Amino acid sequence: MAYTRKDVSTLTRTEKRRFVKAMLEVKRRGEYDEFVRTHIEYYTSDGEDGLRTAHMAPSFLPWHRQFLLDLEKALRRVDASVSVPYWDWTRDRTTTSAPWTADLLGGTGRRSDRQVMTGPFAYAEGNWTIKEGITDEEFLTRDLGRARDPIQLPTEAELERALKDPLYDASPWDSTTGKGFRNKLEGWGSSQGSASWQNHNRVHRWVGGAMVGGASVNDPVFWMHHAFVDLVWSRWQRRHREHRYLPAKPPGPGSAQYRRVVARHEKLPPWNVTPDQLEDHGRIYRYG
Repeated sequence: MAYTRKDVSTLTRTEKRRFVKAMLEVKRRGEYDEFVRTHIEYYTSDGEDGLRTAHMAPSFLPWHRQFLLDLEKALRRVDASVSVPYWDWTRDRTTTSAPWTADLLGGTGRRSDRQVMTGPFAYAEGNWTIKEGITDEEFLTRDLGRARDPIQLPTEAELERALKDPLYDASPWDSTTGKGFRNKLEGWGSSQGSASWQNHNRVHRWVGGAMVGGASVNDPVFWMHHAFVDLVWSRWQRRHREHRYLPAKPPGPGSAQYRRVVARHEKLPPWNVTPDQLEDHGRIYRYG
C-alpha cells in the first residue's frame, strides 16, 4: 500500500519527532554517511569525462527519485511510519518557517563560522558529526538567504516557467540545454552570478553551507528539497501526459554525449533500474 509524503509545514509534533529520531538512528548506524559518499561519487559535471547520472543530465530526476527511495527504506527500517516530507520553497520562504524550526531541522548558522547551533542536528547535540565531504568541518553549516550577498528562493512564477515546458529534455542533454523541463527545474542558467542559479540550484545556494556542492546530503534538508523537486516532476507528468523521459534512445557515436547520458531504457547507475521504471511512483508513495 502506498505511503504518503506530506508537506513539511503540516507535520504534527509526533511526526516531526519520529522523523528526527529515524534520521539520527540511520546516521548512528553509519548508513547515512554512505548516502553522502554516493552523492559525491555521482556528482559529475559537464566538464568531466564519462557518464553523468545525478546532475547536468536527463537522469537528474529519476536518479534522485531512486536516491530518495533508498533513504526512505533506511528510515522505514527504523520506523515504518516515517516518510520524507517535502519543503515547498515557493510557499515557506523565510528563515524561521518550516522546516527551520528547533523541533525539526534547526535554523541558520551563526555568523562567525556558519555553524548550526539549534535543533537536533546541531553539532553540540552530539548526534550529527560531518564525516564525509570536501571540508574539514565536523559541524553542520548553513547561511540561510546568504547574509552577506542575499538571494531569494525561487517563486511560483519561476517554477511555472519550468512546469509549462512540455518537452522533458533536449540535446545537448547537459547544463547548457535551453529547452526542456529538466534543466529549467534543475536550474543551470546562461546568465552570470546568482542569476545563473534557477529553481533547484538556487535553493541549494540559498541554504548555503553544507548544501553547496557534492556533499550537500550532509544537511538533512537535502531530502525535503528533493522530495519537492520530485513532486514537481509528478506535477509535470500529470500536466503533459503525452510526454516522457528523453532521450528515448542513446546518443550515437557521433554525438558529444555518446555514452555520457542515460536513455529511457538503460540502467541508471548505481542501481539496476531504468528511468522508464522510475517514471511511475504511484504504487510506492503519493504526495499529500
